[in-house]
This record gives sequence, structure tokens and C-alpha cells, in this order.
Amino acid sequence: MYTFSSKLKTFSLALMVLGIIGIGIGFMSVPNKEEVKEMLKQGHGHHESATSHDTHESKDSHVKQNVSHDTHKSEEVHADKEHEEHVEHVLHQQQNKPWSAFYVACIFFMLISVGVLAFYAIQQAAQAGWSPILFRVMEGITGYLLPGSIIFFLFLVSSGFHLNHIFIWMDESVVAKDHLLQAKVGYLNVPFFLIRAAIFLAGWNIYRYVSRKNSIAQDSATDHSFYKKNFKWAAGFLVFFIVSESIMSWDWIMSVDPHWYSTLFGWYVFASFFVSGITTIALVTLYLKSKGYLENVNTSHIHDLAKFMFGISIFWTYLWFSQFMLIWYSDIPEEVTYFVTRIENYNLPFFGMLVMNFLFPLLILINTDFKRLSWIIVMAGIVILFGHYIDFYNMIMPATVGDQWFIGWSEIGSILFFLGLFIFVVFNTLTKAPLVAKGNPLMEESKHFHY
Repeated sequence: MYTFSSKLKTFSLALMVLGIIGIGIGFMSVPNKEEVKEMLKQGHGHHESATSHDTHESKDSHVKQNVSHDTHKSEEVHADKEHEEHVEHVLHQQQNKPWSAFYVACIFFMLISVGVLAFYAIQQAAQAGWSPILFRVMEGITGYLLPGSIIFFLFLVSSGFHLNHIFIWMDESVVAKDHLLQAKVGYLNVPFFLIRAAIFLAGWNIYRYVSRKNSIAQDSATDHSFYKKNFKWAAGFLVFFIVSESIMSWDWIMSVDPHWYSTLFGWYVFASFFVSGITTIALVTLYLKSKGYLENVNTSHIHDLAKFMFGISIFWTYLWFSQFMLIWYSDIPEEVTYFVTRIENYNLPFFGMLVMNFLFPLLILINTDFKRLSWIIVMAGIVILFGHYIDFYNMIMPATVGDQWFIGWSEIGSILFFLGLFIFVVFNTLTKAPLVAKGNPLMEESKHFHY
């Protein structure tokens, strides 16, 4: 049995405390209207981003097109109105920043556990012989899904009650003046949105609970009945997951940009959190081995995890390029503005993400020998996880804060809090059952697996 070390527990709790402090400072640092005006006067304010969903931008263009040139007084009136709308717009972006930073970290860590759950289900459904030795590690990581889902759902509820403006389509005054959003109101409405979220989160958590229960029961069973049940549950879950994951990506991420869409987006989001989940499995496994656990995990198991890290990184890059190239080449204004905004206002994180998620894994993990070296896997894994956090940051922040972004208290505090909570829950879950699922009929094959 694994024992949660006091040092690691203290470390995770310290991260959570520091995270809460950082999140609190982030919320308290939001400027008021007068401070925004002063900021704009000093030239530190930014202009509205091209993909911002606040209707002030459309109002501005309308005003600019209809400004009367008859009198200087009329021009001043319109200029004052335009300035006030710009101040309001920047204020809303500043108010959104701590909420958005919290949301990015919240969804990223929750989806890591979902990615691991999907990988676990794939191994069960495929009756893979190499991976059962890692099943309890996967089950431990998916233990974060329940608390992560609860926090995430509460955040969505808070959005529905207009405590934040992450999802602009939830603002009825905006929808009333936007014919595109009016056409989507049958799907993008708060009750239906929350119902879908509840169904998806409940479905994932139910599968996690049942598969974990059957896995532990199989340890003391005299037949393979629980193993067969897990096989059937895994096959059914994967069908549910394929559908729910796509819709989830539209609801929770793409709908922050409700005027934009991409048919590849569901797969793109999946590749991002799937490789993050596999990377987390590798890092937790190597940590446990360094502490003297999982003695039957050999370099071939690590090599296979590293192959998945490499392969899904290439798959993610293929999806990124396919989405980017087609939209950029077609140059349709409604579509290309998504990338224009990110290239102009998020240049460093946008292209830095490509280096971390594609170029670095390609150069490091393409070598077979490197896939067996623990320190290489750890280094590559940290870069991949940070790179895909930036990926989620790029997907969400431009739509919610425009070009009012910077890595500050809110971002750092949110990462620390959810990282601490993730470590605490995962390693606490690992103490609840033996680290080897001895009842699995393929365990001996897994123990003696060599590539």
C-alpha cells in the first residue's frame, strides 16, 4: 500500500494556501472605472480585440459610421460617448481577468483527469496486456475528477447567475442586439447549458466510480466477472465520451467565442487534454518508482507511455495546423479573426505554445533511447503540461479579456491552487487501494512486458 508522505501532503496544502492568496489578490486588484480612465489616459490601456464579444465594439463602428460632421459639438458628443463605451469595455475585460484565469486552471486540471479516464477506458476496452500494472495509477489520477467536477460545475452555475461575464451569450441585453446569437438561443441558453454540463460530468463520474469499484472487487474475486463488467462499461463509456467530449468542447470553450466555430475543435481540445493526461500518468508513475513503489514497472512501460506522449503531441500538431491552415488560407473574415486576434495580441503565448507542444516533444521524444530515461520524460512532461495550459489559455483568454492579458496574481494563484488540490486528491486516492491490481487476468503479462 502506498503511504502519502507528510512532506508531499504539506507541499500540496502549501500550494493551495498560496493559490488562494494569489486568487484573492487577483480579485482585489481589479481596477474600478476611475482607475481604468486614468490607465487609458496614461496610455497603458489597450484597444478592444477583434474577437471581443462585447457589443460595444459593434456600437463603436456604428457610431463611427454615423457621426455627424455638421457641427463640432456633435462630434464631441459622439467622441465622449465612444470614450465612455471604451472605458466600460476595458473595465469589463479587467473584471473578467481573475475569473478567466480561475476558469482556465479549473478546466485544465479537471480535463487532465478526464483524459486519464479516457485512456484507462481505452486500455480496458482493448484488453491491453502492457498497461494493467499502471491501472491503479490511472485510477488514482481520475480520483480528482469528482472534486474537480464539483468546483467546475459551481463555476458554470455562477456564470449562469451573471457573477462573471465569461460567456457573453448569457447576457440577454447582448443577445437582443446580436442576430447571430439570437439564432443560437435555442442551444445557447443557461438552463440547457447547465443540464448538458450536469449530464456529461455525471456520466464521467459514474463510469469512474463503477470501474474503480469493479477493479478493487476483482482483486478478491474467484472469477473474472468484474473484469468482464469493466470491459463492457469501458466500451459503453467510450461511446458516451466521444459524443460528450465534442459537445463539451463547444459548450465550455468554443462558446466563449460564440460567433466563431471550427469543425475540428472537438478533436483539437481532446488531443490537448489527452496528451496532458498521459503525461501525468508518466510523471506520477516515475515519482512512485523513485519512492520504491511499482517495482514491476520497467523501462518498457515508460517507453510506451513516452511513445503516447510523442504520438499524441504530433496528432495535436496535425489538428492545430489543419485548423489554422484552412482558416487562414480561406481568409473568411468571420473565421480568420480568431487567429488574427491571437497572433496580434497573444504573439508570445500563441507561438510559444507551438514550440512547447510540438517542436520540443519532436526533438526530445523522437529518440527511442530517450524514451527510457526518467529525467528526459520528466523534463519533457513538465514542458508539455505547461504548453497545454498555455493552449487552454490561448483558447479562452482572448475572448474574455481581449488584449488586457498578462501573467499575474490571478493566473499564478489559480495554477498553484489547482495543482495543490490535484496533488492532494490524487496521492490521497492512491492510498485507498494496493498499487497493483492483482486480480486483473492480464497482470502477469503486464509485469513481464518488454518492448
